[in-house]
Amino acid sequence: MSYFTSVKSNVYLVDLVLLLVRIFVGFAMLSHGYPKLQQLLSGEEIQFYNFMGIGEKASLFCAVFAEFVCSIFLILGLFSRIALFFLAFTMVVAGFVIHSSDPFNKREMSLLYLSIFLLLFAFGPGKYSVDAMISRKRNSEKW
Repeated sequence: MSYFTSVKSNVYLVDLVLLLVRIFVGFAMLSHGYPKLQQLLSGEEIQFYNFMGIGEKASLFCAVFAEFVCSIFLILGLFSRIALFFLAFTMVVAGFVIHSSDPFNKREMSLLYLSIFLLLFAFGPGKYSVDAMISRKRNSEKW
């Protein structure tokens, strides 16, 4: 069987790719969350999508929490699946609610982020994460 058609995966390569994807996507999402954080802290009037009638400021706060705070957790691999839930939910809102009437090229970025977040949610943060270090520590303390 050829190396390129094998269905087996190299565990070390998978963990390395998960680390690289977490770091890249986390920093990429930070670049979207940081301007929102600045807008939230600016003291100026907030003009943002009012999601489910909770108010523009509350909606912006939720977006900042997901895109900025959860991105930091994702980069570290800390509380990864919880952070990914909030990130994925934010991309669902962006792709299917905020940009629902826009052409696909306006929704494409949020849907790409969503697909990556779903993959990371399914596979977990990998061995090179704070979550994995906590898990190893807990398992070693049981003995």
